[in-house]
Parts: sequence; C-alpha cells; structure tokens
Amino acid sequence: MRKVLLVEPVVIIYTFAYFLTAPLIQQYIYRRLWEEGSNSSLIENNNTTYCELNKSNPTYIKQKEVQEKASLFLMQLDLTGAVPSILVAIILVADGDRHGRKKSLVLPSVGAFISNVFLSALSYFSLSLSILFPVAFFGSLFGSIATFLGGAFAFVADLCNEEKQKTIRIALVDLIFGLVSGLAGLTSGYFIRGLGFPWTFVVASLLHFINIFYITFCLADTVRVPEFQQHASVSYTEDLKETFSGVYMLFKTSTCKKRTLIIVLLFTFMTYFFTWMGGSSLFTLYELDEPLCWNELYIGYGAAAFTSISLTSFLGVYVFSHCLRDIYIVFIGIFSCIGGMVMAAFAKTTLLMFLVRVPSLLCFMPVPVLRSMLSKVVLASEQGAVFACIACLEVVTSAISVAVFNSLYAATVAWFPGFSFLLSAGLCIIPLGIMCWLMCTNWHEEDLALPAYEEVSSEESIDS
Repeated sequence: MRKVLLVEPVVIIYTFAYFLTAPLIQQYIYRRLWEEGSNSSLIENNNTTYCELNKSNPTYIKQKEVQEKASLFLMQLDLTGAVPSILVAIILVADGDRHGRKKSLVLPSVGAFISNVFLSALSYFSLSLSILFPVAFFGSLFGSIATFLGGAFAFVADLCNEEKQKTIRIALVDLIFGLVSGLAGLTSGYFIRGLGFPWTFVVASLLHFINIFYITFCLADTVRVPEFQQHASVSYTEDLKETFSGVYMLFKTSTCKKRTLIIVLLFTFMTYFFTWMGGSSLFTLYELDEPLCWNELYIGYGAAAFTSISLTSFLGVYVFSHCLRDIYIVFIGIFSCIGGMVMAAFAKTTLLMFLVRVPSLLCFMPVPVLRSMLSKVVLASEQGAVFACIACLEVVTSAISVAVFNSLYAATVAWFPGFSFLLSAGLCIIPLGIMCWLMCTNWHEEDLALPAYEEVSSEESIDS
C-alpha cells in the first residue's frame, strides 16, 4: 500500500472524536451529580433544561450545589490525567526528531480508544463516577491531545520550507482543529438525544480505531530513520536519555539571544493559553446554570459557534501575515480575547451569549502564530524538541488553568458567575505586556530566521 504525507485526515478524525466526548463527559457528570443529590432526573423541555429562578426555593440552592460539585469534580478529573501527560508529551514529541512522528500520533489515538470503551461501559451500566479517575489516568499514559497536536504540528513543520508557508500551514491545522471541534460540539447534543451516552462513546471509539488504522498503514513519516538505527540495540535508559537530551540541547547549544527569544515566546504562549483556556472551559457550566438554562442542543450550538472563531482567526492570519509582522497579529488576537471575555461576564440572555463570539472572532490567532514564531527560531532538526516544549506547556497550562478557574467559579458562582471571565480578560495583560517588551527590544521578523553560520556552529557544537 502506497503511503501519503497527508496528516490532515488524522487531525480531523481525532479532533471530532475528542470534542464529541468532551461535552458528553461534562454533561454526564452534571446529570449524575444532580440525580444523586436530588434523587430525581433532570427536567427538560425542547429548548432548555429546567432551572429554578427563585433564590428562596430549595431547588435553586440545589442547582448551585451541583454547579460547585461538578466544577470541582471536573477539576480533579483533569488534574488526574494531566500529570502523566506532561512526561508522555515530552517523550513522544521530542522522540519524533529521531524515530519519526507517527508514534506521537498513534499512541494518543490508542489511549483515547481504550478510554472511550471504558466510558461507554461506565455510562451503560451507571457505574460509580469514581471510575473516571483511573480511566483518565490510564488514557493519559498513551499521551493526551497536546501530545497528538504536538506531533501533528511537527509533522507539518517538516513539510514546510518557506517562513510564510509555515505560518499558514500551522494556522490551517488550527483551523481544521477549530472547525471540526465546533462541528463535533454541534452534533454532540443530537448524538445524546438519538443514541444516548453509551452509544455515543462507542461512536467515538470507532472513530479512534479508524484513525489508528490510517496512521499505521496509510500515513508516511516525515523523518527517515536510518536502517542501522532501526536495527541497533539501544537500552531503554539510553533511549530515554537521548529523548530528553533533545530538549536539553535545544537550549544548551543556542546563542544567548536565541535562548532568550525561545523562553520569552514559550512564556507568552503559556500565559495566553492559560487565560484563554481557563475562561473558555467554563462556558458549558455557565450555560447550564440560570438564567441561560441551556440543554444539550443549545450547548452544542454554542460550541459550534466557535467554528466561526476558528475560521475568522485563520482568515485573519492568512490576510495579516501578508501585511503585518507576527507580533502585531498576536496583539490583535489578545484584544479580541479580552473583548469576548468581558462580554461573556455580563451575558444574561441566549442572544447575548451567542453574540459573545463576535468580539472573539480573532481570539484564536495568537496560538498558531506563536507556534509558528517558535518553529521559525529553531533548526529543522529541533522541530520535535520545540513542539515537545509547547505540548508540555499545553498540558501543564491547561491543567492549571482548568483547576484555578473551576475552583474560582465554584467559589464565586453564588454571587457573580461572570467574575471568572473578567479575571480571564484581566490576565491577558500579561502576554500583552510581554509582547510590548519584545517589540521594544527591536527584535524584528528577520531575527526569527536563523543565519547560516548559526546553524553550522550549532551542528559543530553538537559534534564536539
């Protein structure tokens, strides 16, 4: 069978399966906690989940208790899967520089397949929710979505020779990620109503199985492993040392200016991802509560609205990359995020909640642009190492942001549910300030392209 260098189908299938199950898990936990706390099923009609608006009614108090419990439960669940994912992300993505990219794509798919099989059984037999913790831990041992995306972005970077092409191709993968995640969110409500929770998890399992087959038998690799290296007998300890040495050598062999630039860009990526992820992760719980009281279909519509954000962000990157420096594109995206979060904090009607996406239309631009900027800084042989750092930061930042914002939301939901969104908007001043400092240091786009002598000196330092 002839293999192809087309990673986009892999991203489409994995993203759809992942974001089909993500809102399912949140809603399933919310329903189970409601049923266990009130000994009654969640009341629904065609448009909304029943919400009690009278604050003196015991049902209203029960709603707030379920909100707090669900928020804290999700925080603990995310932390359980995040801890091993940090180590796995570094190992798999960085190892791609020497042993190929396919490992960082197929193993997360295997882990997701196994996890969804267990989730299907858990929801079908109504097993204890505590089983979710070992399932999350076991699945993360195969790698998380950050590991998968780190491998995919490194795969794409290997195929790009020009700087602008790299920015657009990375933004294209992010566009696919956003479009498919929105589509998955839109259809998740219909899957729940049509198939129920157990069979929807089965559908996700089948999608991951298709992905495993495609990666294994149809996808070629961008990194050619020498034949002598394939047959060489290397101990597991030595192989692990070589993997971590790739990340270590990325910083050791770099010039001071390059090392500082990498650290600054990584910190900017981390701080922006923290604020954006923390705020957006609360949307589902915020929409389930009064006064919105959305059901699974409306939650699906809201998730699908992010499709427009991914599309407009990609178009923004495509257009602005021809007339603006990358740093200005990051500025525009951060201001877009601030506008969206401030509006979400005061959204009390369904229409206003949907209109939150309007000021947020370009908020996703900083993510692919910062990835591209980091990819431009390093050598071709260091792409896996830098994307391993990004993947690791994504896992750590995502876990910390979800933990912080869910805890904060649980503490403030009773008196002002929108406080967490205002905090997210306020924290955007950190990446904004870093970008201002970077711009004031007079580092221009040409500083991102490595001169030829630096590449030679880096190779000589490694050989020595």
